[in-house]
Amino acid sequence: MTALVQLTDVSKFYGNIRALEGVSLEVHAGEITCVLGDNGAGKSTLIKIIAGLHRHDAGTFEIEGEAARLDSPREALDRGIATVYQDLAVVPLMPVWRNFFLGSEPTRGAGPFKRLDVQKMRETTRAELLRMGIDLRDVDQPIGTLSGGERQCVAIARAVYFGAKVLVLDEPTAALGVKQSGVVLKYVAAARDAGLGVVLITHNPHHAYLVGDRFVLLKRGAMAGSHAKSEIALDELTRQMAGGSELEQLSHELERAPGPDVIGGRPVEDAAAADGPGDVARKD
Repeated sequence: MTALVQLTDVSKFYGNIRALEGVSLEVHAGEITCVLGDNGAGKSTLIKIIAGLHRHDAGTFEIEGEAARLDSPREALDRGIATVYQDLAVVPLMPVWRNFFLGSEPTRGAGPFKRLDVQKMRETTRAELLRMGIDLRDVDQPIGTLSGGERQCVAIARAVYFGAKVLVLDEPTAALGVKQSGVVLKYVAAARDAGLGVVLITHNPHHAYLVGDRFVLLKRGAMAGSHAKSEIALDELTRQMAGGSELEQLSHELERAPGPDVIGGRPVEDAAAADGPGDVARKD
């Protein structure tokens, strides 16, 4: 089956600085591909290439089997790639329905009588959120009054409604608690079940393993591993994510050196000074 998005040996350089080198991944319909890495691993650069914000310098980038070099996020969106960043690009004081259609507002009338179709936006927002299983009290409330998890879910529902085939999520659970993270992951799985290909960027292997089908690990701009879920257990994924052998080496370096022998709660030297040579000899 042709991948919705496929990157093969993609690299990106900023002068002499290597941001990405030789990174490959596939995104299929109805699957979640998780990209894991620590800060500075190259996750943000990868997002910007897929989202059309930056062009890659080497390798191939294919959309549904066709080579692509995207010039802008709008072009990526027209090709069915929607990106939801951590800041969500919402206006906190505007209602939920206005944020849902932000930049793509439907209108009615013509000429000087042209105006926003507010009723359609309200009804569509409520219906689409319900279809994703999100039951908001009131779509007229400012989106800034929603929890972080609810705002993420609105952004996901918006991408699904506007025809996204590939949904790229940038650290959607990074600033959320356990319960809200669970809510977001549930709607990420709902987007997958709706037939979208999902790219989940995260540094949390436990969240990734709950919903992921494929895992790509990045380290300092290069690939540190690529696995299907059936090929790797959570413990091994966590170990690779944490640095594996480097972490083991660090643990050895941080082990405390053996302390002095202790007698009665005091080092031997102190005990000898207090009791005299004879007492210490008898204790030996």
